[in-house]
Amino acid sequence: MTKPDLIPTEREPRLLGSNRSALVPPMAVARWLIILILLACVYFFHGFLVPVLAALIIGFASWPVYRRVLGAVGGNRTLAASLMIAVIVLFILIPILMALSYATNEAQQLIRWGVATNANGAAAPDWFATLPFVSEWATEQWDLYVGRPGALGQYVAYIGGANVYNIYQTVLAAGGSFLDLALNLLFMLIALLFVYRDGANLSGQLDRFGERILPTRWQRLSRVVPATISSTVTGMTIIAIGEGIVLGIAYALAGAPSPVLLGVITGVAAMIPGGAPLSFTLVSIYLVASGSIIPGIALFVWGSVELFIVDKTLRPKLVGGPIKLPFLPTFFGLIGGVKTMGFVGLFIGPVLMALFVSMWREWVHDLDQSDDEGGAGLAVPPEVEDLRDARIDEPQKEHA
Repeated sequence: MTKPDLIPTEREPRLLGSNRSALVPPMAVARWLIILILLACVYFFHGFLVPVLAALIIGFASWPVYRRVLGAVGGNRTLAASLMIAVIVLFILIPILMALSYATNEAQQLIRWGVATNANGAAAPDWFATLPFVSEWATEQWDLYVGRPGALGQYVAYIGGANVYNIYQTVLAAGGSFLDLALNLLFMLIALLFVYRDGANLSGQLDRFGERILPTRWQRLSRVVPATISSTVTGMTIIAIGEGIVLGIAYALAGAPSPVLLGVITGVAAMIPGGAPLSFTLVSIYLVASGSIIPGIALFVWGSVELFIVDKTLRPKLVGGPIKLPFLPTFFGLIGGVKTMGFVGLFIGPVLMALFVSMWREWVHDLDQSDDEGGAGLAVPPEVEDLRDARIDEPQKEHA
């Protein structure tokens, strides 16, 4: 007796696959897991983005100095990083905070004068009568918008409209954000310490990842970024701070009111092309109009000479490479950076705009090279090529 033949029956496919086959390819799982981890890090640590960006910018800009300090201490990275942090705190951060404190006090005095003038009114300054051609007009405008009680408040209300209360609340919030600023500075210094100490290793690891992602472009792009940041910070920030300090001292010697506040305003304006000349020119005009003719002329001459020396000697030596920002990207970088990130955005905004401009120039350079090589690397459809040849031949036929 033979065993009955077994008839094979078809099995229904399992929803989760067989025991030996994966439901999702392992590489896809790994990639999605990496993306989810990165998104989670961005979500949980986005509050530290501004201090970390500020630390990276300062680290890029001061990296050549750090290399010299590292060589002087025998290659001890922790000691070199600590010395760099100490130098930055003692000679850069503390003087800037002191200048901002003095500027804030002078601004408060100006606000108190505005409140008193709005309550009681104020007569036009005596030097208005000495202004050529516009003395009567200037006096009338002063009496209309400033002189009588309540006029200044009406003018501010006319400018601000319904947003006066919001502006007032914004000013109060800015005054009460000192603790937030202190915490951001502390986090920035901590991040900067690790940027100095572990920056070389991190740069090598980023180069390995970058070569996998952009094998033909990474070397050039990765070298453009630090050069751009260094040039931007050196050319716009350090020189602007120097001009603010030098011209602020000149304001004090010339007898200008609120010299520290004017120096801070000049330093910020110096980041914009033409901002520093406009600042000391307006102060010089004020001094001459108020009767201090010789100090006003001396201030204008000194500012012109100082600006000429900086632009012709110091700036070309400190700012290396072809990184030169036009006026419009610089202006948008400053305004957008301050609006988005506050005081730190004053430095981050121009850097981001400089990176954008440098990438744009790289793209235009590639397009120029493609044009010089006869369109190599550009995929042109055959029908477009035939149409272009026909358009080239048509003028020759008409000429014949």
